[in-house]
Amino acid sequence: MLSEEEREELKAELVQLEDEITTLRQVLSAKERHLVEIKQKLGMNLMNELKQNFSRSWYDVQTTTAYKKTHETLSHAGQKATAAFSNVGTAISKKFGDMSYSIRHSISMPAMRNSPTFKSFEERVETTVTSLKTKVGGANHGGGSFEEVLSSTAHASAQSSGGGPRRAEEEELQC
Repeated sequence: MLSEEEREELKAELVQLEDEITTLRQVLSAKERHLVEIKQKLGMNLMNELKQNFSRSWYDVQTTTAYKKTHETLSHAGQKATAAFSNVGTAISKKFGDMSYSIRHSISMPAMRNSPTFKSFEERVETTVTSLKTKVGGANHGGGSFEEVLSSTAHASAQSSGGGPRRAEEEELQC
């Protein structure tokens, strides 16, 4: 509980503080305007200031212990991941190389040539070749099995390399 006199003193102090705050705001506003004028004269603008602040903040972040530890951990993890992916890639390449050898070796085997998968593939190729011959040449020149088509293609290729480009065109027209 305040006496009337203390109450009046506090009200007077309150008015005085409000006046000082108003004065300080006016002074601050004037100083901010002056600051803007100086920056304009120096060619400084808001974008440059933001860049400087960002650079300074980024530098501050990079110098923290937490950032350094995180960077070190992630770098180490990245190196481990790179090594793991490299090992996986090597294993896959080796496996494909083994498969390639296996496929080349298997094609020459009679069991592979008589398999249902190969027969189905052979039938599709024959159908496609026959269809193309019909569309391009108009008539079916004996159809032929997959082996015949392959040998005629090899024969045409051998003759075209020996007889020049004119010979190759003639062979294509005969198909």
